[in-house]
Amino acid sequence: MFSGNNILLDQQQSLAGFQTANQVNILSPNQPSEENPIKFETLKDMKFPYPLESKSNFLTVLNQLIKINDGKNFNLLNNFYLMLSLNHATELLLSFFDQPFIVFDYVVKTLKDKNTYDNVTFFKLKSRMVENNAANVNSRIESMGESCSPNNDINVKQCSNCFQYSNFKLDFLKEFFEVENLKGGPEGSNKILLGIGYYNEIAESYNKDQPTVQDIKSQLESPRDEVKIATMKKLLLLMLNGDPLPQVLMHVIRFIMPSKNKQLKKLLLIYWEICPKLNSDGKLKQEMILMCNALRNDLQHPNEFIRGMTLRFVCKLKEAELLEPTIPTVKACLEHRHPFVRKNAILAISTIYKNFEFLIPDAPELIKKFLHTETDPNAKRNAFLMLMNTNQQSTVEYLDSVWSLITTSFDENLQLAAIELIRKDCKSPGADKAKYIQCIFSLLNSTSHSVKYEAANTLVALSPHSTAVKAAASCYIELVLKESDNNVKLIVLKRLNELREKHDRILDDLIMDILRVLTSPDIEVRRMCLSIAMDMVSNRNVDECVSFLKKELVKTHDQSEYEKNSEYKQLLIHSIHQCAIKFSEVAANVVHVLMEFVGDSGSSSAVDVISFVREVMEKFPHLRSGIIDRLCENFNEMKTSRVFRGALWIIGEYAVEGNSIVESMKQIRNALGEIPILASEQRALEAHDAPEVSAESPSAKTSTTPKRVLADGTYATETSFSANRRGSTKAVSVKPPLRALLLNGDFFLGSVLSTALTKLVSRFEKLSQASSPELKAKANELKAEAMLIMTSIIRIGKSDFPISKIDEDSHERILTCLRVLSIKKSENSNFMNEIFLEDCRNAYKNLVLTDQLKKDEKLKKDKKIIKVHADDLIGFRHLKSKRVLGGTDEYDLDLNMATGNTEKGDKMKNKLSRVIQLTGYSDPVYAEAYVNVHQYDILLDVLIVNQTNETMQNLTLEFSTLGDLKLVERPTPYTLAPHGFHSIKANIKVSSTETGVIFGNIVYDGSSALDMNCVILNDIHIDIMDYINPAYCTESQFRNMWMEFEWENKVNVNTNLTNLREYLDHILKCTNMACLTPENSLQGDCGILAGNLYAKSIFGEDALANICLEWNEGGNISGHIRIRSKTQGIALSLGDKITVSQKGVK
Repeated sequence: MFSGNNILLDQQQSLAGFQTANQVNILSPNQPSEENPIKFETLKDMKFPYPLESKSNFLTVLNQLIKINDGKNFNLLNNFYLMLSLNHATELLLSFFDQPFIVFDYVVKTLKDKNTYDNVTFFKLKSRMVENNAANVNSRIESMGESCSPNNDINVKQCSNCFQYSNFKLDFLKEFFEVENLKGGPEGSNKILLGIGYYNEIAESYNKDQPTVQDIKSQLESPRDEVKIATMKKLLLLMLNGDPLPQVLMHVIRFIMPSKNKQLKKLLLIYWEICPKLNSDGKLKQEMILMCNALRNDLQHPNEFIRGMTLRFVCKLKEAELLEPTIPTVKACLEHRHPFVRKNAILAISTIYKNFEFLIPDAPELIKKFLHTETDPNAKRNAFLMLMNTNQQSTVEYLDSVWSLITTSFDENLQLAAIELIRKDCKSPGADKAKYIQCIFSLLNSTSHSVKYEAANTLVALSPHSTAVKAAASCYIELVLKESDNNVKLIVLKRLNELREKHDRILDDLIMDILRVLTSPDIEVRRMCLSIAMDMVSNRNVDECVSFLKKELVKTHDQSEYEKNSEYKQLLIHSIHQCAIKFSEVAANVVHVLMEFVGDSGSSSAVDVISFVREVMEKFPHLRSGIIDRLCENFNEMKTSRVFRGALWIIGEYAVEGNSIVESMKQIRNALGEIPILASEQRALEAHDAPEVSAESPSAKTSTTPKRVLADGTYATETSFSANRRGSTKAVSVKPPLRALLLNGDFFLGSVLSTALTKLVSRFEKLSQASSPELKAKANELKAEAMLIMTSIIRIGKSDFPISKIDEDSHERILTCLRVLSIKKSENSNFMNEIFLEDCRNAYKNLVLTDQLKKDEKLKKDKKIIKVHADDLIGFRHLKSKRVLGGTDEYDLDLNMATGNTEKGDKMKNKLSRVIQLTGYSDPVYAEAYVNVHQYDILLDVLIVNQTNETMQNLTLEFSTLGDLKLVERPTPYTLAPHGFHSIKANIKVSSTETGVIFGNIVYDGSSALDMNCVILNDIHIDIMDYINPAYCTESQFRNMWMEFEWENKVNVNTNLTNLREYLDHILKCTNMACLTPENSLQGDCGILAGNLYAKSIFGEDALANICLEWNEGGNISGHIRIRSKTQGIALSLGDKITVSQKGVK
């Protein structure tokens, strides 16, 4: 062995030897020294003024590098080696050292860093070690070379061989470099030494707890059970990490197997489960005979729990030779007094019969006899399921013998098993369906919710009769009402909705029962309940339904403390809206009830009411006069700007009679207060300040404002502008609502008010043309009053009273209205009147018609289509096309979806576009993957082709994921013949809508164990569009979500397209989003375009987008797209998708 004194030469002696050889100092004066220590980045720039062709020269440099840095940068040693060429340096090092341990370490590290694998160099090192009898280290180094090559070392932390080798390396380097003399002591030296390569501090922490084989053996021999338990846990951990440790097998048999400690027995069973039981030739090890004998003894143990644990372990054995001697004792356990033993004995027999039927051919007969005598419910249920899966006819015979006991004596689990048998047997030709349906009907009254749910599902599958369908639906409704878990409620409601879609109009009589679900406080349950109920509304039940909804709406007044009260109120208003629009006979009764909510402080519900009233006014002309009168009565009760704008538009369009126009003007004037607004506000402010001024002395009137000192010691100042502002804002709270909103700076409302006044005055003028002079004078009076209001709005907007001054757009709109009212009667005036009085209403009429057309198209799509006619051929599930699913049982559909055996109507071109090439044609292994995206997982079908003339052994496809992707199970190794091919499937779970990446490599062995190769695969990028679907929502819902979502991604427009509408359609196509902006708003030629987009992921995540475009004079499109979502991932992924799609557009 080399010692530190042999290798670490004294620095002075080395330097003296070089000086006598007429050589300069190894490190030149410009190089780092003790005063100027070596730095990591400067090492490669060092130049050595002599050839490294002698052992002394090399060791001196090595010594000096370590001494100068005092062990602080031990990685310099490795980088020093990296400066040399690999093959030359390896030969040099092998010639310097008799034992090549350190050479091996350097070479392996270099190979890993360079991501190369030099078989010749590695084989040469291994041969030298074998020649020098590298003791027990040889096997470790060999195993490291075979399992931890740079191409195979994907996760070093999980590789036990690496840690084994680091154990040896630590001890060797401590001796080799005398680390006890380095600063920091032995513990600090460990970190320095283990800084080489990938070991770092991982191996150090691992070494503290990792025992050697000898330590494990000695601890297993300990007489104390506590020591044995701790040792067994360490042993199991090492084995699970990949080290089989066959050396300790006999020690476990000798010292652990005879123990009576229950915890040790449990650990022993885990050990038997994971330990290798076969030799290299595939035959059973001789030691397993002792294990088999111990199993038989434990199966006859007087303690029932030891018997039960052993029986559960028997279920996991896959070796027939081990199971065969235990068969008699397993059968005997069926007659044990304790049910725990009998229950596990059934499981053991079932597993043995399933895997090795020849070992216990009479299992069905045994279980059938057991069923007639067994009393324990759990054991009986296990036996029933086992018999059903092995001999269904025998199970049916047993069920017939106890038919009367199914509803009375069977417990919940056994009833569920009986329902499963009925569902399976009803498809057989000789099944007594009438008897089965009678049994299922009786199980609908079970006390167990799970039994009732499964019975309802089975009943619908057995019979499509209306009685059976109604009974199943009533059972679902009862479950929703009685179940406390909201998730269960949503699942049952979803099943109820599917039942309603399949059996249209059969369940309409149950709508009032479904509306009882609204007693649940959960908003999602209420939303789904109302959605189902709205699809079941008909002429027969609409009155009852609307009456119930009105009562619920009134109740919301007393539920203000409920957190989701406003959202629930919106749902009710929206539902009543749907009923009223669909059935005109209830609109008159509903609209007056809803108009009580226009003064609601929650803007969303009030806006929904105004939207509903506006649509009713357009669709039902006979209700207009009454609604206008009611709207005028509630005008002063409104609180929000959006509600006022809607109400003013309705009054301006539909107040067509003289009396309603005059009354509307009166209510508007009352909502504004005293006019002119500016003069009255100034008088109010002066009146507010007058009492304070009169109360002061004459001297106080001329004195300055008293100085006030702030917290930081400075004097507070106040301008007359801020004083006036404060005085005016104090008075805002007591002013009429319309006036208060104007003083708060809402001049868009002022422009809408001016437009409504213009429509009212113009229409009244038109009515008074052929009337008496009194009406003409009234028309002039109304015109003057309207012009005074508009002028007053402009003047107050330019003053300092409002919070913000009037904007240019509102100012121009109000001036336009003033010009229309001020011009004399002429062709121009008639043209402007036509725009105000006709074109505005026609625009809304077209919007309503467009929405109605969309709803009709949706109804046509959702309408039930006959997929299979009476004269069609009978199709078998395994033989027929997957496109023809009419009449297919729902459990067959579930099976098809679970196995991915479905067709979505994709064309072959789209399927081929999902094939991704993973390797190149010149690689030894060619691989390509077909990416099949299901709802919540991704199935990769990888084709691997061996393009060489050699057999590839242990070919493993290794995948890793980035993002919210998770590999379910790792593919097993395969062997590929020359020019052979194989298909490997990998399943990856998806948990969120984010762009994920799948990457990996293919590792295989060549002709020898040392010939290991690795091929890096191309990355697979998961497209976010596979998980996003277009969705629709109301304007208020979009606005609420826009304010609520915190993540925003802004994408600038950069495209070659010159048409605004073409660019919008392109964005809709590439993002898979729906445009919420009405089609009428997007029509026509205009230099600007704005729209709202909405989509929903399969995980329930909402994605919003607002697109703003402008057409420049040069023909280019500029603007931006703002994306908002609740999570960061979907916002960033959509932004990246838009950016990429813009680059590809031509």
